[in-house]
Amino acid sequence: MISTRAAARYAKAMLEISNEKGNADAINNDMILISQSVSHSNELKTFLSSPVIKDSIKLNALLEVFASTNEGTKELFKLLKTNSRFEILSSIASEFQKQYATFKGIENVTVTTAFPMDANLEAKVIAKVKSLAPGKEINVKNIVDPSILGGFILQIADRQYNASIANQLQVLKRELTN
Repeated sequence: MISTRAAARYAKAMLEISNEKGNADAINNDMILISQSVSHSNELKTFLSSPVIKDSIKLNALLEVFASTNEGTKELFKLLKTNSRFEILSSIASEFQKQYATFKGIENVTVTTAFPMDANLEAKVIAKVKSLAPGKEINVKNIVDPSILGGFILQIADRQYNASIANQLQVLKRELTN
């Protein structure tokens, strides 16, 4: 939990500085790249959290791996070296993306369906979410999970609407057993 708070503070500072410099969009793209890289590579995760590897080696490796990133992102790497906090880099990147979305008025929505959504269904989801969150730009992510059998699970920020067949069957089972 402490590292989450620290990550939130780093992300907030990064967002404020990047807004002042006018490069918040570029920094957000860097944070997306970092999040994806760390989540898809167990080696990178282990490397960043290893207490055996010196911070100077971690810094040099990150500067090489993420050479195409913005100077502000590289400054974050240097600050993490100074404070020996490389293990929270992934958390900082995730937190930055959340704060950036809030700042820009973007609502990230996750829709879990039993099959991939087509353009028509996605348009209906966006229309419904816009009625729930007026004035916000909607960003839809579709997760395919055949175990829900049908229907959908809609997640907007901290709210979740579960209209899946699997959930309805579970509710029915509870009612019948009580």
